[in-house]
Amino acid sequence: MLAPWLPQSKSYLKITGIPYIQPNGNKLTGDDITTTMKQLELFKPVNLAAKPRVIKASPKSDMAIIWFDIWDSQNGSKAKLLINHSFNFGRYIATIRATNMNPGVPQCHNCWKWGHSTFSCHAYGSRCQKCNDPHKLEHHRDLA
Repeated sequence: MLAPWLPQSKSYLKITGIPYIQPNGNKLTGDDITTTMKQLELFKPVNLAAKPRVIKASPKSDMAIIWFDIWDSQNGSKAKLLINHSFNFGRYIATIRATNMNPGVPQCHNCWKWGHSTFSCHAYGSRCQKCNDPHKLEHHRDLA
């Protein structure tokens, strides 16, 4: 007989305060984060919904943002236990923050293509999101 279980949803969280390049010279990876999480009592009741994703906070920053999703109850009780808690990651103090659904594949607001953000767009001008012609949306006029 199967044991009853409660419906689950995902909670979206992020970790800040950890350098992108580690003291050994390697980039921070999701595996590094997972290994640390498994060692900490704070994360014992938590089940990851996916491998943590590591990105640089900004192109010129040396800090990372780690996005991670957990399986949670519908009221978010596990996330509430984690939010605003800090933990040691090596010699750094990392903080867990609440966030909305994590950014997956970004859509550029300049050329309206998927796969890159606006600040890294190589297009020479803006494109209209309605007709994809070389003008901004506010300059679009319907030809009716």
